Amino acid sequence: MCPRGPWLPAPHITPIEEPPVTVAMSSSSSSSSSSSSATAAAAAERSALTQRSIPFMTLATDTTPPAPAPDAASRFAVAGRVAILTGGTGAIAAAVARALLQHGLGALMLLDVRVDAAEARAGVDALRRDFPGARVAARAADVTDEADVAAAVAETAALFGSVDALVCLAGVVGCAHALDTPVAQWRRVMDAVARQMVRQNAEAEAEADLDENRDGDGDGDGHPRSRPRPRPRQARPRGGRIVLTASISAHRVNYPQPQAAYNASKAAVVALKSCLAAEWAHHGILVNSVSPGYVDTVLNAGDGLAEARQSWAARNPSGRMGTPDEVAGVVVMLLSRAGSYVNGADIIVDGGGAVF
Repeated sequence: MCPRGPWLPAPHITPIEEPPVTVAMSSSSSSSSSSSSATAAAAAERSALTQRSIPFMTLATDTTPPAPAPDAASRFAVAGRVAILTGGTGAIAAAVARALLQHGLGALMLLDVRVDAAEARAGVDALRRDFPGARVAARAADVTDEADVAAAVAETAALFGSVDALVCLAGVVGCAHALDTPVAQWRRVMDAVARQMVRQNAEAEAEADLDENRDGDGDGDGHPRSRPRPRPRQARPRGGRIVLTASISAHRVNYPQPQAAYNASKAAVVALKSCLAAEWAHHGILVNSVSPGYVDTVLNAGDGLAEARQSWAARNPSGRMGTPDEVAGVVVMLLSRAGSYVNGADIIVDGGGAVF
């Protein structure tokens, strides 16, 4: 505090008129009442925590390993299986579809919002022509729409008799500085990349138990449920397989482009993969993910990306970007006999870029 010198006049203090007592008491009383209610509610919530019970996972016990492959060809065969590919008309999906059919896939459903585009139809026709012994279908589907996903999976099961494998390849990508990314864009990316995989997995490898205990109300004790509870299908002898598409973006910060929302969404996919692998293994369902690096597709093409492409290649030990076919081989392995003991894994396919 500075002392006041003789050259400064004594301060003139103007009294502050206080508000009427009745108003002050009313405001204080209302605030106190609201605070007390909030405190009581919080205390009740904390008390309820001590009364709750939580569900437990069920782990598999004494599972029987498959017999050794009789020959090299059968080790990576997927003969007779039925698979769904989302994002089914994209470059990586096209390579995965062809690779699976080359290894004997029995039936394939391609789901994509652009399935009716001329280029997409041409790709589907080419698969049907090149693999006449397989059944290939395509359907327009929005993987962010829960009802649409459910309908697409049900249609696939009705058409082919079952769903043995799901490969999630649909997604969105975008580049923006974190502070320039609107909340709506964050939500869109997370919904299109992470949440849609929850929907696809629940629909493709689970069935809704609408008539449990045959009492007609859905929960077996006369209490109606607002919606069916998904339950994983009992494992078929060969089990079910799910492959999620993550990215090197889940493991490191991309450079030079800023992609905070996209990177976070892919990290969520890797975590989801691990959770589902733990929960569904006892049903014979194996869940893994593939994390591609920079792949030479239309998403990474164009003169505007020339400098970025040079940077991506220069920071990679292999000195180049990958191809869709190099990703497809890993997916085939995970869906085949060769992947029978691979569960909860994330396989990075990036030419070594993630080592830096």
